Amino acid sequence: MATDVEALTINYTEDDVLVVKELDKAVLTKGAWATLLFRYQEWDPRKKEYSQDRYTIRRYRKINQEYSQQSKFNISSRDQAEKIINILQGWLGQSNG
Repeated sequence: MATDVEALTINYTEDDVLVVKELDKAVLTKGAWATLLFRYQEWDPRKKEYSQDRYTIRRYRKINQEYSQQSKFNISSRDQAEKIINILQGWLGQSNG
């Protein structure tokens, strides 16, 4: 596992195939607990191509100078991502500060 938050990745290779291909990431928080948002694609062996873009939020905890994944939330579709964005924008527009 990584010792630096910037080195964290969700790239995953199995049998010489890049099964999970990280396209981009954003570090939301750093420190003993880190939160990252990833954009990625998954390899579909039946179609022999990568999926549409997908998104995941992952939380990591630094223990003994190494980050270890503690939890994750996969955003299941573009539609779900857009709903999350719209709800957050609405809530933020209502906030008093």
